[in-house]
Amino acid sequence: MLEQLFGSKTRLKLLRVFYREPETSFFVRELSRQIGIQINAVRRELELLLNLAIIKEKEEPKKDKKESESGKAGVTLRKYYQLNIESIIYSELHALLLKDKIIGQQEFIKAIEQKSGDVKLLVLTGEFTGDKRAPTDLLIVGKIKPRTLSSVIDQYEKDLGFDIRYTVMGEEEFADRRYVMDKFVYAVFESDHLKVVNELGV
Repeated sequence: MLEQLFGSKTRLKLLRVFYREPETSFFVRELSRQIGIQINAVRRELELLLNLAIIKEKEEPKKDKKESESGKAGVTLRKYYQLNIESIIYSELHALLLKDKIIGQQEFIKAIEQKSGDVKLLVLTGEFTGDKRAPTDLLIVGKIKPRTLSSVIDQYEKDLGFDIRYTVMGEEEFADRRYVMDKFVYAVFESDHLKVVNELGV
């Protein structure tokens, strides 16, 4: 939805990265790698976001390897980009991106349920609930098609701009690990989590 509103998939992906880590500074190649977009396209969108004062630019010293190897203390400057939380539209964009994230999660869950096999339990935690203590972001229990699931997750990672840690178990394995109070399973349910599918009555 927001892709149509902003008119650029690259711009939307960049905004998601900046708003997810508002205090972090990024350099161009880092952003290009994160969102899987060519560096020239990223540069164009960064220029536009700068002109709109949505992000800000700063320069930080970077040690020059060639000069340091020759014994000279060389320092070059690298441009970094960071979210401008003082932008007059910061709050409005933040609200829109939060709604976009919820819609994206709903589409992601639907894709897993419809394409990945017979899902008996689907738990969101970690990145999805903002709990860094969680040992995974996604726990799926059932008869799952590994390749299809991997494809769905790969696409969602590109859209959201972060890696998803996911764990798949069969029903029997999950029951056994739950019975013995397995540390991993215990940690998942001790962290902030959301049961999206729960046919096992957990």
